[in-house]
Amino acid sequence: MNDELNEARAIINETDREMARLFSRRMEAAKRIAAYKRARGIPILDAGREQEIIARNLSYVPQEELRSFYVRFMQDVMDVSKLYQRRLMNGIRAAYSGVEGAFAWIAARRIFPEGEAVACPDFAAAYRAVETGDCDVCVLPLENSYAGEVGQVTDLMFSGPLHVTGMYTLPVRHHLLGIPGATLSGIRRVMSHPQALAQCAGYLQRHGFETVQASNTARAAQTVLEQGDPSMAAVASLETAERYGLTVLEREINESGLNATRFGVFSRAENLQPAGREERFLLLFTVNHVAGALAGAIQVIARYGFNMRILRSRPMKELPWQYYFFAEMEGDDRSEAGQEMIRELARHCNIVKVAGRFFGEISLKEREEA
Repeated sequence: MNDELNEARAIINETDREMARLFSRRMEAAKRIAAYKRARGIPILDAGREQEIIARNLSYVPQEELRSFYVRFMQDVMDVSKLYQRRLMNGIRAAYSGVEGAFAWIAARRIFPEGEAVACPDFAAAYRAVETGDCDVCVLPLENSYAGEVGQVTDLMFSGPLHVTGMYTLPVRHHLLGIPGATLSGIRRVMSHPQALAQCAGYLQRHGFETVQASNTARAAQTVLEQGDPSMAAVASLETAERYGLTVLEREINESGLNATRFGVFSRAENLQPAGREERFLLLFTVNHVAGALAGAIQVIARYGFNMRILRSRPMKELPWQYYFFAEMEGDDRSEAGQEMIRELARHCNIVKVAGRFFGEISLKEREEA
């Protein structure tokens, strides 16, 4: 019996030595991944990738009774890897436009919980902070499901050198906030950004509130706190209420529950991850000033089998009455078909630019709850 016990322990000791060697090798690879992600503003957590790894590796475990234990083992290994990467990425700086409590601030903190969210006065300043190296990435809104595209950010994408490396959707839920001690029955005036006021117009009108505009929802919350008037409220998020110590008088007062904003992460480095699920890329182009040029460009895209999820035009600031086009594409621009498409597009277009690529769109609400 002692021989059997000693033999089993010897196997465990040998296996542990090999596992320690493999652990060090795995963590060295995780270190390289952390450096890649930091340079491109890619968050540490990729839940889809983790599920793929576990599902694939389960085929290496033939014993059915061990499979559930192996899933737990692999999840622990990946959790340790993420902890290590968080330590390595702890100093990442993510610029955003606005002040603490703004929706862009919320997005930046949810995408990069291990980093620092850096406030900037406007979109261009946040973009420049990454260009100059003051920040690693910037988190900027590309469009809102209620208000449409954010043209200033699209213009920065067209004219600037940064790359979009990720796309995230933040559900927008508005709440009525007052100073501590305020009551709903005592509110007379409500302050917020014009879009937020419009999205809550039905609720505000039913209560007969006077509305006051602010530059953004977080500024409105700041003003309500500073004025200390119990008859004045702000429309903003729950995070804003927590940040400024305001009381939530009424939750989710926006008329539509479908309101959401898409944020892009902009980095100096391209996202060159291996092709995976739901590849998408952002294509910007101008067409030659001849009849049928746009139709020709669209036919080229269709002929190579790429689907356009979005196609928009924007005026070119330096050339009156001329436009460039923004398209969000499904597929991989680095594939042979993608490269052929871009080469042929160049015959119809003065400018062709791939402004970024990302692999699936992530809901920030889901990330927070995961």
